[in-house]
Amino acid sequence: MQFNFAQALLDVLIFWMLTTPHEFAHAWVAEKLGDDTPRLEGRVTLNPLAHVDWMGTVFVPLISSLLSGMFFGWGRAVNTNPAKLKGGYTGLLWVALAGPGSNIVFAAVLALIGSFWHSGAEILFRAAYLSLFLALFNLIPIPPLDGSKFLLAARVPAGVYMEVSRFGFILLMVLMYSTGLGRWMSAASATGAIALFQLFR
Repeated sequence: MQFNFAQALLDVLIFWMLTTPHEFAHAWVAEKLGDDTPRLEGRVTLNPLAHVDWMGTVFVPLISSLLSGMFFGWGRAVNTNPAKLKGGYTGLLWVALAGPGSNIVFAAVLALIGSFWHSGAEILFRAAYLSLFLALFNLIPIPPLDGSKFLLAARVPAGVYMEVSRFGFILLMVLMYSTGLGRWMSAASATGAIALFQLFR
């Protein structure tokens, strides 16, 4: 097996850059909906150190990129209190969707920059691809991913949600590496990144 350490390290650095606006978006929307928890915990900031989870943002992405070429990771979760949010669990869903939404917007911004910074187009394309991949990955409705908030908004009993949460990591591993989901998300992300770069070409 041949390891591409340079590519894996670049992926980790890009991923860390992408998790910052993702987690900031969660915190910002939560505050706008009336929950001051993210503000009190110092999460309404674009400081990358405020949003890093050393295991999920650095170690796991590095290992997954090295071993499979497929990306897997997460940032430090933003804590929210549904009781303080306007709309309760519906508000929580909007907070959750803000993260993937920010990644789609960020991918478009990267494509726009690539339209005039040609020498950095390759790295920008890789970043846009990973940004779209992160958006798709987080929409999977398995706790603790953002997509799991669809379950709470649909009023799935909290006990059922917590039970699924116990096996969330295992379920994600099975989905990503034992089915075609990971390959499909990778292909869809690449297609989306190409479309964005062509749009701003």
